[in-house]
Amino acid sequence: MSDPTTLPLYDFSAADAVLDANARAGVVDRLMDARTRLCQDAEGSTASDTFDPLDIDFVDWPTRLLENEAELTRIEQTGTEFREQADEIVLLGIGGSSMGPRALFSALCDPLHNERSRGDRHNAPRIYFEGDNLDNNSLVALLDRLAQFSDQKWRLLVTSKSGSTIETALSLRVFLAALESRQGDPQQVGESLAVVTGAQSLLRDLATELGCENIFTLPEGIGGRFSVLTSVGLLPASILGLNVRKLLEGAAAMTRVFREADAGHNPALDHAATCITAEEHHGMTVRVLSVWSKALESLGLWHDQLLAESLGKDGRGATPLTAVNTRDLHSRGQQHQDGRRDKLITNVLIDEPRTTPLVIPARVNDIDGLNRLAGRTVHDVLEAAVRGTNRAYAEDARPTTDIRLPRLDEFTMGAMLQMLMLAVTLEGYATGINPFGQPGVESYKRHMTSELGR
Repeated sequence: MSDPTTLPLYDFSAADAVLDANARAGVVDRLMDARTRLCQDAEGSTASDTFDPLDIDFVDWPTRLLENEAELTRIEQTGTEFREQADEIVLLGIGGSSMGPRALFSALCDPLHNERSRGDRHNAPRIYFEGDNLDNNSLVALLDRLAQFSDQKWRLLVTSKSGSTIETALSLRVFLAALESRQGDPQQVGESLAVVTGAQSLLRDLATELGCENIFTLPEGIGGRFSVLTSVGLLPASILGLNVRKLLEGAAAMTRVFREADAGHNPALDHAATCITAEEHHGMTVRVLSVWSKALESLGLWHDQLLAESLGKDGRGATPLTAVNTRDLHSRGQQHQDGRRDKLITNVLIDEPRTTPLVIPARVNDIDGLNRLAGRTVHDVLEAAVRGTNRAYAEDARPTTDIRLPRLDEFTMGAMLQMLMLAVTLEGYATGINPFGQPGVESYKRHMTSELGR
């Protein structure tokens, strides 16, 4: 059993065999300077005008929240109340407000969580994600699902920093009407609602009018896609019975390594160095996050948003892509192996299965020829697939790197999320791209509002 405080490891040796070593050394020098500026901005030790906006508070937020016992306890107490009193939770949010919590749920809960009995869910409610689209069929299906269980209680958890994002606001109005019809009592409606929003927002005003006391304020200096380790992700994690303190401890530990460790022993900095070298010196503008567990697919989709919104600006920025292996080796694998040489592949691997390893049984009649694998585990075969795939890519000079998680738990997930956020932000600092803000998305929202006649 590995040390429960072991951080993810980043191995870029296979990429080193393909990428220009001198170019990488120059990139590392730039990143060391960028790290200094980033850390100074995070500390507020200089009157920096590096970027506008400068949503840099996520860097030290895990440590600060661990020291804020009152706020952390409030998150845990609200989580316990919702967990004990609700059979279903409907989480409304879009972008980071939804993708961060979904990544935690998928990685750290049973894959069939919503299909298990309450006892087999560790007394946690079922959870459903909405407010992230304008899909009439999906909304109706969930409303019908909730209406089928008239003897069960469901609650709403709504996240929107501005409170004006139409997908979430529209969904809230629909589900609030259903909740009001079900509860009848306005006080019970207010008690059945929790809100995570900005210090001033339409959502806060609405929640206050409804008598909702479970209102959590998002830090002003943390943007949506960097908010997973605030109440945005921690409140739903607590409702699901996850250890939110361990999530924060893992993230804080990764931040310490980022601040203090040299290149070669610094996962966030080393990952940024590989990415920049591949893009700037080898034209590799597609980044494949190749996760080797279905549980990490939502982490990959969260990372897609993180990378795309942070660095996809001013005609620049790599294109992110999530692949789930071995599944996607039978779809995208051909292109990654034999297609354009524009891809950097980052494997995300888990050393220890969370569940009991399945042993491959022997059969008397070895018709399928698999008795040669009898006695080995499914995880053994997965590891062979990883090694075989990496060897195939290496033979064809396709660069790969590995992020190895010792196991899939709260500490490791907190560290992994923080590593990726730090790496993307550091890359922005080193390349002159503001990793904060989302001007393209704001443009879409503005034009949609115009089309709706407002």
